[in-house]
Amino acid sequence: MKESYGNDFVVLVDEDGKEVEFEHVYTLEHNGEVYMAFIPAELNLEEQAEVVIMKIDEEKNAEGETEEILVAVEDDEEADEVYDIIMQKMEEDE
Repeated sequence: MKESYGNDFVVLVDEDGKEVEFEHVYTLEHNGEVYMAFIPAELNLEEQAEVVIMKIDEEKNAEGETEEILVAVEDDEEADEVYDIIMQKMEEDE
């Protein structure tokens, strides 16, 4: 589930219904999927950023219309591959 919160911030709701604010840091198209990288919005300078990788999926709503949702990347190998690519691209962009 995704809810907009400004240009670069979103509030993600986990499986337990807990809302957590994240900053969107990168979007990547890879192998026909769209992945998005987020870091916690409430990050202290001393803390190392935990990067959360999500991908865009589609589901039908109650009216039968298709809408995009963010879902966690469950496969560790897929998440690691996407994480490595995103980190490389972000370093190149700097």
